This record gives sequence, structure tokens and C-alpha cells, in this order.
Amino acid sequence: MTYLVTGGAGFIGSHVVDTLLRRGEQVVCVDNFTSYYDPGRKRRNLEWALSQPGFTLAEADIRDAEALGAIFAAHRPRRVAHLAAMPGPRPSIANPTLYEQVNVGGTVHMLELARRHAIESLVLASTSSVYGKTEKLPFVENDPTDRPLSPYAATKKAAEVLAYTFHSLYGTPTAVVRFFTVYGPRGRPDMTPYLFVERMVRGEPFVLFDGGVNLFRDYTYVDDIVAGVVAALDRPRPYEIYNLGNSQPVEMRHFVALLERITGLRALVEARPLPATEPPITFASTEKAGRLLGFESSIAIDEGLARFWAWYRAEILTGGSSR
Repeated sequence: MTYLVTGGAGFIGSHVVDTLLRRGEQVVCVDNFTSYYDPGRKRRNLEWALSQPGFTLAEADIRDAEALGAIFAAHRPRRVAHLAAMPGPRPSIANPTLYEQVNVGGTVHMLELARRHAIESLVLASTSSVYGKTEKLPFVENDPTDRPLSPYAATKKAAEVLAYTFHSLYGTPTAVVRFFTVYGPRGRPDMTPYLFVERMVRGEPFVLFDGGVNLFRDYTYVDDIVAGVVAALDRPRPYEIYNLGNSQPVEMRHFVALLERITGLRALVEARPLPATEPPITFASTEKAGRLLGFESSIAIDEGLARFWAWYRAEILTGGSSR
């Protein structure tokens, strides 16, 4: 069977690509190698995939409907994981138009092509950021999500709503997967684990909002996220939203202490007030994903960070393979 993965050269996408290839699927990766961070790193993410006979790399931007249409027509995918997006709440404040064009406009192109080609399973990546600053814990899929704190979160919520509209009109089997603070090998350099470790290696300070006190994040290891994405692809339902998280929020000051213990490096923390884009806690209820997808987060934060540190040393410090 042919799977299409947008954003397939990125952090999560490249792991999804590898997982599908290892079980013998045909995989088409769509990526435009944006300069949001070093495109060379994303190309290294695909080194192994490019050696596999079932892999095709299609360089295209999801804002280009004509290019996407040609890819669908040429490869006829049956299942689609739409992971491509402009990421990050804080960066979206500086350029909300770009986030709207990619995360909303690009998603509409994907939804239209999924309809036109009668895709049997569509998975749309969303984010825990859609929950905003809710006081109800843990976050449940049917909680209100109409007060996003950033343009990024607003565009992801808009994409969710559009996905439901297309399903309602055309019956496309659709799963929205809301990711909770994903980390692990190949992580983006703007993400917290990478950013903190890089500053620690250099002996430089980094910002920790509110000093990490009473600030919690539901860190979820990338392998667990990928298992949830693949399960959603393989178990199509009419329209469902799933939280994919670890369900064990970690206080950020404890997170930093874990990094110090694992790396043997000292953290130089600069405390600043929590910005308006950031909720004080993220906390996933994964009961629904467990019941319908068999999802279970199995990697604890200390093990996951140890794996991340091993990858960072091999890939970033010594320039080895990104696998």
C-alpha cells in the first residue's frame, strides 16, 4: 500500500516514514525543505529512507496545489499523514500570515486532494496548543478549544475544523491527532530539549519561564507519537480527534535537573515571566486513543532524555548519522 507523508523530512515525519518503510510499505515523502531550520539536517533525516526501494521523495510546498495534485496523480496514495506545518506558538506572532497560508491554506489543498482521490485514511497533525489556558485537567478531546493563545494554535484549530467540514461533506475518513510536547532524536533546534542542551554544552544561559516553578509540560517521546500516528492511519474511522501524550506532566525545573544529571553539564538558567502564548500546564488524557487505537505511551522522561542525549552526541557533536 502507498502512504503519503507531508513534512516527511522533519522531526516527526521522518520517523513516521522510517516506521512505514520498515514494515514494507511504499512511502511518498512530500517536503519543501523550508529554511525554518537547516535544510541539511532534514536531508540527513532521510539518509536511510533514500536507500530503500519503497521510498520516493517529492520536493514540493503544500501551498502549491498544482504540484500536490501532480504527486497524488502520479503515486495514487491510499493513506495520508498530513504532518507538514509551520511550527511554534511564539514564532507565529511575528508572521501570522505565513502560518495561515501554510497551516490553513496548505491543509485545504490536502483535504481537497484527499476527497478527489477517495483517500481511505487521512491523519491530520494538530497540537495540544489548541486547548489554550484551560483549568480543566487532564485535557480531554471534547474540551472547548475556541480560545487559542497564538496564531499557530489558531491555525491548527482552523485546520481541525476544516477537516471536519470536508469529512461531513465528502465522507473522508479523518483522524486529528493532537501532539503533546514531542521530543527525541532529530528534534528541531528551536524545541526545548535541543535548545537547552545546546546552551548547556556551550556553557551559555537559557531562558526558563518562571524559573520552571509551577510550569508543567506533558513531554512525549517521538516513538510513542509515531506509534499513535501509524495506528490512526491503520484504523480509519469516520472522524475522530485523539490526544497523543505521555499523561505525566513534568515540572520544568525538574526537567532541567534531569538534563543536568543525564548530560553531566550545568544549566545556567535565566528566569523570565511566562509569555501570553504559553499555558502553565499541558496534560493529555489518552483514554480515547488507548481505547480506539491501542495507544500507550511507554517511554518515561528520563529514558527518553537519555536517548535524546545519545543522539545529540552522535549526530550534533560528532556529525554522525541522524538515525
